[in-house]
Amino acid sequence: MYNWKNILLNKDSIITDAIDVLDKEALRIVLVVDENDRLVGTVTDGDIRRGLIKHIALSSAVTNIMFKNPTVALAEESKKNVLSKMKKLDLLQIPIVDSDRKIVGLETIQHLLEKKFYDNPVFLMAGGFGKRLQPLTDSTPKPLLKVGNKPILENILDQFIAVGFHNFYIFVHYKAEMVQEYFGNGSDWNVTIKYIHEDRPLGTAGGLGLLPKDFPAYPMLMMNGDLLTKIDFEQLLNFHIKEKSDITMCVREYDFQVPYGVIKADKHRITSIEEKPIHRFFVNAGVYVLSPSILSEVDGVNYLDMPQLLEKKIESSGCVNMFPVHEYWLDIGQIEQFDQAQQDVTDLFR
Repeated sequence: MYNWKNILLNKDSIITDAIDVLDKEALRIVLVVDENDRLVGTVTDGDIRRGLIKHIALSSAVTNIMFKNPTVALAEESKKNVLSKMKKLDLLQIPIVDSDRKIVGLETIQHLLEKKFYDNPVFLMAGGFGKRLQPLTDSTPKPLLKVGNKPILENILDQFIAVGFHNFYIFVHYKAEMVQEYFGNGSDWNVTIKYIHEDRPLGTAGGLGLLPKDFPAYPMLMMNGDLLTKIDFEQLLNFHIKEKSDITMCVREYDFQVPYGVIKADKHRITSIEEKPIHRFFVNAGVYVLSPSILSEVDGVNYLDMPQLLEKKIESSGCVNMFPVHEYWLDIGQIEQFDQAQQDVTDLFR
């Protein structure tokens, strides 16, 4: 596995430094950065050869031969968009930058075209009544409501499949037969789908206790079946494994602005006035990764929501981490969000 940090070169370096990097690394590109790791240019073997043709000395500054306007991709861009850009421009590599043009990675065409497979189970929670979406859910379970030309749950399934996941468990209760009839055993998507039927609602975590005792010992991804999001599931799983988490929760930043001036005082004396301050919090995004040991803590009999399971794990000094989500995220819980999803889905999954 390559380490893109090995191909960073300071803009004060000379051409021979760039040659050394190209010789040692297999990525066939050098990323030239300033003192703050902002991208200022790239160097390839072709740039060096063109420099030699112009009789530029190898002891000259690398800035004399670098390409100063390389195509880049932003960190929040989907892999699909990055791949499309690379194919259109016939690029083998593309630097990944943040909004300040600071290098945060490198994507290669080989990596993007490489098909990966993850045996990690994916749990999709699709048993809720969807009461806040009535009357739409009177005859159709919420996961089967269409966003664009596909049910919400199918959009979620497609995203996991695109990354390489193929082992799915759908938790069902309300109008379970409709969900099972639509998705079947997963063969239409070339994946495996099994169903966990809750005779009575067990909460967002309680159904985990219904899984077979010989369940595969892999970290498990879990997601509410009413979300529209572009979370990078591959990065999420890698983060969970790297941090040796018991549970990883995806979180989103939520801003709340007080609509008035906030007064601070010492007894009756005003010490400061802050006009309409903004408070920022992290909130649960409804996507998790669970280590296999968690299953032994859920009995499949008692009602249990994920926040309760998380609190129990935190109280017992378990390792519970958060994974901040900057990508698009929408909880389709009410009619307004459902309507918003219809507007967003074309750009989101194009």
